[in-house]
Amino acid sequence: MSSPLQRAVGDTKRALSASSSSSASLPFDDRDSNHTSEGNGDSLLADEDTDFEDSLNRNVKKRAAKRPPKTTPVAKHPKKGSRVVHRHSRKQSEPPANDLFNAVKAAKSDMQDSGDYPLIAPGPSWKKFQGSFCEFVRTLVCQCQYSLLYDGFPMDDLISLLTGLSDSQVRAFRHTSTLAAMKLMTSLVKVALQLSVHQDNNQRQYEAERNKGPGQRAPERLESLLEKRKELQEHQEEIEGMMNALFRGVFVHRYRDVLPEIRAICIEEIGCWMQSYSTSFLTDSYLKYIGWTLHDKHREVRLKCVKALKGLYGNRDLTTRLELFTSRFKDRMVSMVMDREYDVAVEAVRLLILILKNMEGVLTDADCESVYPVVYASHRGLASAAGEFLYWKLFYPECEIRMMGGREQRQSPGAQRTFFQLLLSFFVESELHDHAAYLVDSLWDCAGARLKDWEGLTSLLLEKDQNLGDVQESTLIEILVSSARQASEGHPPVGRVTGRKGLTSKERKTQADDRVKLTEHLIPLLPQLLAKFSADAEKVTPLLQLLSCFDLHIYCTGRLEKHLELFLQQLQEVVVKHAEPAVLEAGAHALYLLCNPEFTFFSRADFARSQLVDLLTDRFQQELEELLQSSFLDEDEVYNLAATLKRLSAFYNTHDLTRWELYEPCCQLLQKAVDTGEVPHQVILPALTLVYFSILWTLTHISKSDASQKQLSSLRDRMVAFCELCQSCLSDVDTEIQEQAFVLLSDLLLIFSPQMIVGGRDFLRPLVFFPEATLQSELASFLMDHVFIQPGDLGSGDSQEDHLQIERLHQRRRLLAGFCKLLLYGVLEMDAASDVFKHYNKFYNDYGDIIKETLTRARQIDRSHCSRILLLSLKQLYTELLQEHGPQGLNELPAFIEMRDLARRFALSFGPQQLQNRDLVVMLHKEGIQFSLSELPPAGSSNQPPNLAFLELLSEFSPRLFHQDKQLLLSYLEKCLQHVSQAPGHPWGPVTTYCHSLSPVENTAETSPQVLPSSKRRRVEGPAKPNREDVSSSQEESLQLNSIPPTPTLTSTAVKSRQPLWGLKEMEEEDGSELDFAQGQPVAGTERSRFLGPQYFQTPHNPSGPGLGNQLMRLSLMEEDEEEELEIQDESNEERQDTDMQASSYSSTSERGLDLLDSTELDIEITESLPLLGQRTAVC
Repeated sequence: MSSPLQRAVGDTKRALSASSSSSASLPFDDRDSNHTSEGNGDSLLADEDTDFEDSLNRNVKKRAAKRPPKTTPVAKHPKKGSRVVHRHSRKQSEPPANDLFNAVKAAKSDMQDSGDYPLIAPGPSWKKFQGSFCEFVRTLVCQCQYSLLYDGFPMDDLISLLTGLSDSQVRAFRHTSTLAAMKLMTSLVKVALQLSVHQDNNQRQYEAERNKGPGQRAPERLESLLEKRKELQEHQEEIEGMMNALFRGVFVHRYRDVLPEIRAICIEEIGCWMQSYSTSFLTDSYLKYIGWTLHDKHREVRLKCVKALKGLYGNRDLTTRLELFTSRFKDRMVSMVMDREYDVAVEAVRLLILILKNMEGVLTDADCESVYPVVYASHRGLASAAGEFLYWKLFYPECEIRMMGGREQRQSPGAQRTFFQLLLSFFVESELHDHAAYLVDSLWDCAGARLKDWEGLTSLLLEKDQNLGDVQESTLIEILVSSARQASEGHPPVGRVTGRKGLTSKERKTQADDRVKLTEHLIPLLPQLLAKFSADAEKVTPLLQLLSCFDLHIYCTGRLEKHLELFLQQLQEVVVKHAEPAVLEAGAHALYLLCNPEFTFFSRADFARSQLVDLLTDRFQQELEELLQSSFLDEDEVYNLAATLKRLSAFYNTHDLTRWELYEPCCQLLQKAVDTGEVPHQVILPALTLVYFSILWTLTHISKSDASQKQLSSLRDRMVAFCELCQSCLSDVDTEIQEQAFVLLSDLLLIFSPQMIVGGRDFLRPLVFFPEATLQSELASFLMDHVFIQPGDLGSGDSQEDHLQIERLHQRRRLLAGFCKLLLYGVLEMDAASDVFKHYNKFYNDYGDIIKETLTRARQIDRSHCSRILLLSLKQLYTELLQEHGPQGLNELPAFIEMRDLARRFALSFGPQQLQNRDLVVMLHKEGIQFSLSELPPAGSSNQPPNLAFLELLSEFSPRLFHQDKQLLLSYLEKCLQHVSQAPGHPWGPVTTYCHSLSPVENTAETSPQVLPSSKRRRVEGPAKPNREDVSSSQEESLQLNSIPPTPTLTSTAVKSRQPLWGLKEMEEEDGSELDFAQGQPVAGTERSRFLGPQYFQTPHNPSGPGLGNQLMRLSLMEEDEEEELEIQDESNEERQDTDMQASSYSSTSERGLDLLDSTELDIEITESLPLLGQRTAVC
């Protein structure tokens, strides 16, 4: 901790100790006179402009005036032998009257300098400070509850001190004192609760004693009980007075403080008061504060509100007092289910669960329907909470668990059947989602035992006289598969993340037990389920996926081989019967799981696989001969051939089918398709995939062992031949064939790229393949024709057409990603990336992330080459626009404006490393100037060169230049323009714009009229223009960057923000004013954006040499009028004393701070960062 903070804390401790010791020695009757004298003494300090003395003294006087004079309670009479304090001793031990105020003032000054205080101080030493501080306050009240608590003076002074400090504008005081006051209030509430209990006991004892007979009644006992009652009542009044002072003096003002931490403290503590002392605090006059704060804009405050309400609604005895509050704020509590902060939304759902349990009939069907969609939320915690709400609302009333002896009874089949029927009806009738796996995952924590009733699920599916529809059967199968996967794997569905790193040992044991139970139950029933639903592809696909949830060793240990035989038979029937990709993929994967050599039944599974592949291969050979011999095939023959190829392709993807030699017949089929075009496209697509898998499996065999030269040569020949076939298919009429050929070709080229020899596989070097120029150009042309096209506008997203457009977009993104990978891995020439980069801005919404990543990787590979590619992209776009519209009025076209936006985005991609990119940006400017003057007009003509408008695109890169380089480029441009004839007095617009972007005073010219006074502007701008004639001729001709510019001063944003932007840090921490929160209005976005823009965080650069810009700046400030400087200093001092100003007060400070930041020193894009400062002018 900083030394100012230590000194402040030490001074405050000494003052508090002195104050407490003096106050403890005062008799009770001198409180009023003491407060009066303190108030008179402190009035002398009014000229020192402290922020808490007046309110502190005012609160002390109010407390002293309101307290009626009374005698000392009975328990407070001095006992024999006790020390009696005389009044005259106060003068000897009393410290100076203003010691405490001086200590607090000193602490305030030090806090302002350091900006740090214990509650927020970093480091391990302060991590537990807040808890220890709160425990200190609780212990203080606990130790004083029978003595000093009712003396009046010590607590009065403490409450007055906390009340005054809580109203301070110094955040450290306000935060710390509010925390202390609220914890003090909580401790007083506990004391008041104990007094209430004591009063009830005293009343019962008094009634019992009074009801005794005349002979048994003890008058002394009654008198002592009456005195005790009077004492307790006085103590209760005293405590209530303290609580009332704290509530009205601190809570009422701080619950809407600008600091969210303070608001959260207030709401958390009032919730504790309501729970612990509901008799006094659980009223509408207190509940309204929580209801109002439910609309707070900060997450922490809303979270404290919901948690406080959970404590109230969780107690059924308290809900009767919450009826009015519930009717008033129920809509807000229901709407918080959709809170943007997930933890707040989770607690809101749990609050509604408590309302649903303890207040019947309060939540209407409309309220519940707003919670139901949340069970499909991507956040698992929120979805799980919504699933629990759904369970208690729909399922629990119908399927209540009977409890006997503290244990749950076994669920009856009827109850389980009712549960699954309700689950089916909710999922089907709600139509909220298409996948039941998310509903199962949401209900897993609260209804996992019911969902793991696989016996009930399978009995419903296999029942003959069931009344389930087709949709209900499909849903029930999906629920069965989802629950099995959840129990065996423990992973949520795709898109949901648990946030947990792993399972505990207990959870792993439960998961293993569930997996065994699931396997033992479903192994005998799975063949029956497949036999019943084998005709329906939608139902048989998830059933085949069940095999991945099994413990397959049980086939051997449980002697269930006969069920394995039945499953393999059903699997073969399903594969032969269906041709849908999903069914075939699931079947191939299931057979792959069984064909593991580790299992004892591997031979049976391998034999079944051989039988199936033999059957499919024989069919393919017969159908292929018919196709090759006949010139025409009917639809059935085409369908059968395509289906057989799809089945073989699906199994070739998972299983090694090399020994069936499918490469040659598939190549014959594809060759005929290329030569004649008579082969249907349904046949070509799976044939391409088969050849592709054949090449990959051959490569796998060669990579595992040392292959001969003959094998390598044979594989290369096959790969080259297949690339030629795919290249021919790129010009096919059918779009699906073109896209399939592009995907396979891009993957194959990537696999056989130079990367394949990395990792000690030099023996594969003969397989490395580089595509020819014709193939590269065809790939680029395909990309232009099929990827960079304007899609139709999407509607609401619910129609079938919208879904198709989304799928097409995903397909185009896959095509673009494949092409970009070829660029980055060196398969294609890097210059081909210009065809991608030039669409960066136009297709930013669809492919912006892919293109940005490609650009970043390309710059990492070769920075210089990447910069030239960016320039090449702009050249290509400009040339296309020039050929289409001509040179006249080119810079006014919308397409040219889009090109400028693209150039600006390219300039921003260089990042903040200005020195590292210095030579690249200069090279880009130089080559751009050469391109703009590459085509000159005819001799004697005054027309501008056709490419001259390209200079306007180059001007977007000018902010990335050093000022020295700007001068060199101006000289270089002037020299190049000497060879071009130009009408005198009529400068060309592009040249003027470009010169203006290179002018050292460009930024000053734009920003100065807005933010600088006229006197400052003249003094700063005048000497800032360097003389262009001073640049040597050698520097004009050569743009070599042999010198590094000196490091400018003020390169740290922390240093820059100390004086002119001092209010920025406080504004970010406050994030709004007290007035804004009280009115329920957010902080204006324009006010906040003015401080969070990039112009405050850029590094200024010296325009003309070491220290010149700084000297000019200092000179200009020294020449200001003395009155203006004094005014600025006074305003700055006021800001340092008022750290929690409202947001509107920061605008003038920020504008005044900009006076010290010349915009020529900022490395920013003016048109993007400061749109309000005017557009670029066309005057050089």
